Amino acid sequence: MSSDYEFKKIYDEYYPMIFQYLTRIVGPDDAEDIAQDAFDRINRGLGGFQGKSKLSTWIYRIATNAAIDRSRSAAYKHATKHIAIKDGADHDPQCVQEYHKPPSTDQLVIRKEMSECINEYIDNLPPDYRTVIVLSELEGLANKEIAEILDISLNNLKIRLHRARAKLKAALDEACDFYYTEQSTLACDRKQGQILPKVPK
Repeated sequence: MSSDYEFKKIYDEYYPMIFQYLTRIVGPDDAEDIAQDAFDRINRGLGGFQGKSKLSTWIYRIATNAAIDRSRSAAYKHATKHIAIKDGADHDPQCVQEYHKPPSTDQLVIRKEMSECINEYIDNLPPDYRTVIVLSELEGLANKEIAEILDISLNNLKIRLHRARAKLKAALDEACDFYYTEQSTLACDRKQGQILPKVPK
């Protein structure tokens, strides 16, 4: 599995996904360098990969460690990232049907504005919390896999994820007023005076 051919297959399949993941947690300015570092590590480590975890889990773990190592070696700012968000249909029976319809132009505008707003607060979370939010909410990974990636117990992962969600929710509740539009789309308005992200410590 350590041949150049096998590494090329892995690189071609996983690089776009890992680059997107790193962009979400460190910003586009650093993502490319960290991705290259991660895949250098993957290439060197392929011979020792024993398949005790999923290949994707192993790759995510190496990429996460590469990002952590970079954050410890230099300070950097996180640039704006584009994310998709749920519009609350899972929690509101009245908008379940609407959720499955193609969004209108107004809905797309609202979601884009909300994504940009929420992005600021995700970016401002402490690194450990930001990473679990990205892995869970944006990458869509299961808790067990995230725990393996971060090399922590499942219980510790659940606690960290709960705290991360609570911190993000507290920041958003303080900064934004959420409401449903006539089209049953979740929208928000930034509260007066809330210009910069303010995440509670």
